[in-house]
Amino acid sequence: MLFRRRARMLRWLVCGRFGPVWMWKALLLFVAIAFAGQLLGVIFNKSSVQPAPRSLFSSPDAQGPSLGSCRPHTHIMFLKTHKTASSTVLNMLYRFGEERDLRFALPLGYQLGYPLPFNAHRVKGYRGPRAVEFHIMGNHMRFNKPEVEKVMPADTFYFSIIRDPVALAESSFAYYKEVAPAFRKAKGLGEFAEDPKKYYDPRLRNNHYARNLLWFDFGMDHNANFSVALARRGESLIRRAFKLILVSEYFDQSMVLLRHALCWPLDAVVSFSLNARQQKPSGLGGMSGSWVGKAAAAAGVGVRGGRQAKAPPNLSLTEEQRGKLREWNALDWHLYKAFNRTFWEEVDRFGRAQMDQELALLRTRREVLAQVCLRDGGKPVEAHRIRDKNIRPFQSGLVKILGYELQPGLDNATRQACLRMIRPEIQYKDVLDVKQFPRVQPAQAQPGQQSQGPVVAAGGAFIRQDSSRTGERLAVGEGVGRTVNEAERDWDGSRLMRSNQTLVRGEGKARSR
Repeated sequence: MLFRRRARMLRWLVCGRFGPVWMWKALLLFVAIAFAGQLLGVIFNKSSVQPAPRSLFSSPDAQGPSLGSCRPHTHIMFLKTHKTASSTVLNMLYRFGEERDLRFALPLGYQLGYPLPFNAHRVKGYRGPRAVEFHIMGNHMRFNKPEVEKVMPADTFYFSIIRDPVALAESSFAYYKEVAPAFRKAKGLGEFAEDPKKYYDPRLRNNHYARNLLWFDFGMDHNANFSVALARRGESLIRRAFKLILVSEYFDQSMVLLRHALCWPLDAVVSFSLNARQQKPSGLGGMSGSWVGKAAAAAGVGVRGGRQAKAPPNLSLTEEQRGKLREWNALDWHLYKAFNRTFWEEVDRFGRAQMDQELALLRTRREVLAQVCLRDGGKPVEAHRIRDKNIRPFQSGLVKILGYELQPGLDNATRQACLRMIRPEIQYKDVLDVKQFPRVQPAQAQPGQQSQGPVVAAGGAFIRQDSSRTGERLAVGEGVGRTVNEAERDWDGSRLMRSNQTLVRGEGKARSR
């Protein structure tokens, strides 16, 4: 009896301690289900608390301070003046329009008939006054308002940008030294400033770069004798046509005013400086660190293609020579003084304290985007060092134009947004052209046929086969935006010939380069 009791107790202890197999299977199944449920709960809980990652360009910082209930302007005309940071402004317009699928009034080539006065038929796809809705116009032109009004809607916002004519002359001399005959003849800018009439002939092509270039771009007679009455009439014409005139020397303040005038988000006016020139540690003529020294040092030092580059142009100026340049460009100087004064009146109406706050936001945002988008934190590099050939900036004359490289490892959306900010003007225009005017790729040239690829033209401008039905060749770049055919005449009647893939003037006024 005692033995049986002890046997039952032992079986109970063993089963109670270890349990039958089916019990353990059930227990393990229960534990697995509980663990899975807890794990799924954690996952779903995290997904409900943490939203999906958002692009940097869609963050609240991208919008900037509230602009109230205004609606963004989408009908915009920008007069792209020369050597005034206008390429950077055009990049903003390109980005804004591309992101919103707006229609651009694009040129047949790369400039809207410049240096001839603008004609509406220079716009690709133009079919008569207001027949097509164009949203944005901004490529180089010589302003002609009646013709512009045939293309752009009645509610278009007109704006432009100006620069101190002495600084503009320094930049023009460095950039167009081998293009404008007046500059080519002078050894240095100071020599030209001492006696401009000695070098300047108004009849020669491209000499408009050497006198009152702003006045010329605004569509007026840049060779007219200065008078206060004439200057004020020109100023009045500009005031009636344009709602806002920006100032290159105060670019960031200009961007704040432009953002509010157009009712645009902050990122739309954040930019990286395009067409930046190479800087050297040493200046010229005792002007180290100044714009003059930087531009002169940028004009071409070193060896390219086995040839010694030409010496940089001498841009040093005395105060007396600077005064003489203002006198030579008296019409531009009047415009600069008048609209510089108006600009600061606009800033006062905006509010100096608010301007300071928004400047800080703009500059901080630029630094953030530079760190995200650009290799080495945004340090510009020489064009030949940029791996992606599609974003190498166009090079012209004696000036080395720098560009940027994108940060590796960007997600696709961020990369596309960053790419828009650094894409050079010529390449960007081509991208927009293909989007607006999809076309079949041309057949590959057969042996013996002339290539349709880019060649170099006199004045440092590309020539490429345009996609228009006329099949004409179009000069591009900042040099001369003209339409040319072989054995035809240039805009001033000069006969053009082709020599070693270079367009030259028959009478020898322009040298091949």
